[in-house]
Amino acid sequence: MAICSKNFLFFLFATLSIIRLSYQLQHPLDSITPNEFIQVKALVNHSYPTSNHNLTFHHVGLEEPNKQLVISWLDNSSTTPPPRQAFVIARINHKTHEIIVDLSSKRIISDQIYNGQGYPVLTFYEQNAAVTLVFKYEPFLASISKRGLKIEEVVCEGFAVGWFGEKQKNGRVVKVLCFYKDGTINMYMRPIETITVTVDLEEMKVIHFQDRFMIPVPKANGTDYRESEQRAPFGPQLKGITVVQPDGPSFTVDGNRVRWANWDFHLSFDARSGPVISLASIYDTEKQKFRRVMYRGFLSEIFVPYMGLTEEWYFRVFFDVGEYGYGQCAVPLEPHRDCPANAVFMGAVVAGHDGMPIEMQNVFCIFERNAGDIMWRHTETLIQDELITKEVRPEVSLVVRMISTVDNYDYINDWEFKQIGSIKVTVGLTGLLEVRGSKYTHKDQIHKEVYGTLLAENSIGVYHDHFLSYYLDLDVDGESNSFVKSKMQTTRVTNKNSPRKSYWKVVSETAKTESDAKIKIGLEPADLLVVNPNKKTKVGNPVGYRLIPGSVASPLLTDDDYPQIRGAFTKYNVWVTPYNKSEKWVGGLYTDQSRGDDTLATWTKRNRRIKNKDIVLWYTFGFHHIPYQEEFPLMPTLSGGFELRPANFFESNPVLKVKAPNVVRWPNCST
Repeated sequence: MAICSKNFLFFLFATLSIIRLSYQLQHPLDSITPNEFIQVKALVNHSYPTSNHNLTFHHVGLEEPNKQLVISWLDNSSTTPPPRQAFVIARINHKTHEIIVDLSSKRIISDQIYNGQGYPVLTFYEQNAAVTLVFKYEPFLASISKRGLKIEEVVCEGFAVGWFGEKQKNGRVVKVLCFYKDGTINMYMRPIETITVTVDLEEMKVIHFQDRFMIPVPKANGTDYRESEQRAPFGPQLKGITVVQPDGPSFTVDGNRVRWANWDFHLSFDARSGPVISLASIYDTEKQKFRRVMYRGFLSEIFVPYMGLTEEWYFRVFFDVGEYGYGQCAVPLEPHRDCPANAVFMGAVVAGHDGMPIEMQNVFCIFERNAGDIMWRHTETLIQDELITKEVRPEVSLVVRMISTVDNYDYINDWEFKQIGSIKVTVGLTGLLEVRGSKYTHKDQIHKEVYGTLLAENSIGVYHDHFLSYYLDLDVDGESNSFVKSKMQTTRVTNKNSPRKSYWKVVSETAKTESDAKIKIGLEPADLLVVNPNKKTKVGNPVGYRLIPGSVASPLLTDDDYPQIRGAFTKYNVWVTPYNKSEKWVGGLYTDQSRGDDTLATWTKRNRRIKNKDIVLWYTFGFHHIPYQEEFPLMPTLSGGFELRPANFFESNPVLKVKAPNVVRWPNCST
């Protein structure tokens, strides 16, 4: 790199002063700050001036520092922190660049061109530009007019095109499909079928147009979901309800560090994955110290293949993280509705297509949940006394929430921390179904495959799947861990010492290599654990954490189907790999038009050793979604997830001595 010119240095330091100084580096794993975004933009623009380079920023995020350096710094914060660096994916003159910027020395230390398959995350800017182009395309306007539709009521969006066996590498293109409002805000219930416009994003021009035939646009009646548009009769009205903490919250937020009850963790934001939980540690009251549970955890991918096979539907196979950016699709949370009254809110920052920081308000909410659940209880009925011995402890947990709206679907993403030591991850699916227009108005008219459920007149909810894959770098009481499968095995009683004929016993197997740890959940009863074989309890059990699966689903597509080749990471619910900083995205770093050659399924073909190593657990849960009429015109939330629960991590029940929160008693009020 050449030495910066005086003019460039002036621009760099001048632009840094634009953003308020409240964003200061607090921690090596903190997200990129607004000042740092501007610094990155200035350095990249200096190397590739926009006056003679076509430059678009597709991702700017933290270049994850060396794990051992982070751990060393945590052990002794007086030492020099790990280098602060940013990782940039940019399209420069129609080529994909991977750039690493050293934020301390203010220079680019690596700039490489990626020549493999696939493309970066789509930007909002280019998607909007593609849609704008369509509204100026005369054949499209003629097709809308031919249907008797008002052009001002048409709404369009760009869809990733996927890969279906093409030998040649396609350019960066999207297919633009359209919907109709005119009497409703719920455009997804009114698709304009059989019109497809293909747009080249690099040249920003229409390269293909198709209008096959006309299908009725579904009616607007009964599709609007806005509260202001609803008419009687209404459901029963509930009385007011709220959550109050007169003494304030029991958690503290210091920068991005969150402390609550016996938990201490770091929360950051990534434009691709959304919330990132790091350095989750729990305080052991017996040992009088914090013990590490998880170094880093985040959503790696959401794979959503639709089952429609028509010309306008076969390519609707979505990777919501890698193609669209789950984090950059986060929406501002609404107090009292998205989050309870006792929630505290945090914002985030992403880079725009030009590299400038965009501040997003209320991206996270953090709150204590007291839903009337019981943490533990017992009533002793055998002790004969004047009073029955009864002990109860209510369940109070801490929730970190983000909601991402990826086009029609809203994903409610919760990380929940429990005093018993559990980390529970829940994702709620709501929003709008993707509906296919149809000529049918009654089920009796259907005599062929329509790939979905007739939900209303001319409206078919298309069958589809949701597979959510999580990256979980567990460091259970240290980095060296093993994966153990404890199978419950039915055993016959062969002697006459008991009148019983059978019982079950536990047979534990420690995975030695990656192939040993590939698990399809449900084939046999088993507990799945990550243990530290180097740390044992007083009675000799290895300390560990147990994966409690939820919402188990396996792919129903054939292995040779192109969507499944790209989504091969869904073949098993559980995978375990040795820690590798470059392996974070189960569908590959470049997911748009990927070909399945850089996925979790391909990495594990090396069959690396994982016993007593620094390992990463990958868990995929999901839903096979058959639409039902109760999900029209908007879906009630359907939730699933998993739990990481202590398994011989503590010497005994860690919440035995936890006291219940003080009871809040309100004085009688006349108002």
